[in-house]
Amino acid sequence: MIGICAAVIVLLVAVFVVRAMRTGEKAPSLGTPAPDFTLNSQDGKSFSLHDLRGKWVVLYFYPKDFTSGCTKEAHNFQRDREQYERSNAIIIGVSVQDEATHQKFCAKEGLGFRLLADTNYQVSSAYDSLVNLGVAKLSARHTFLIDPDGVVRRVYLNVNAEKHSAEVLADLSQLQQAPAAE
Repeated sequence: MIGICAAVIVLLVAVFVVRAMRTGEKAPSLGTPAPDFTLNSQDGKSFSLHDLRGKWVVLYFYPKDFTSGCTKEAHNFQRDREQYERSNAIIIGVSVQDEATHQKFCAKEGLGFRLLADTNYQVSSAYDSLVNLGVAKLSARHTFLIDPDGVVRRVYLNVNAEKHSAEVLADLSQLQQAPAAE
């Protein structure tokens, strides 16, 4: 009887974890307007997505500052930042941590792009990029490539932090070379 109870508990925990980790099913889809938002950046200044009209935007959500995967992903975006700028693209990171934590992360890791504090979870939720673990909520590792008109052109829900920046750069180049009808 104890074995059956333990198996049921393990099964319930597994179901809870799987449900908590499911994100992206309701993410903005290709060809739709990117949900607009306003958040504070690591410098405490208010930032709105609509202010970037006319530029490509790499909007990436990540779980937590100072963790190995998030640090690797941020370093790779920083490494490739000049290539993004030459392509008229801006990198914006979003997580649920506060401005002070983002500021420390940028300073320690030498990041020269904006990290936005989504402490009330609204933007991560709007992009279906919020993981609810019960005791904590984190942004999921998702990225949205948004064109100069504010339209979602690529959605990345299965991100490999090591290779992601190169993948986004390749897609950005492809999109910029494609006919305007795409």
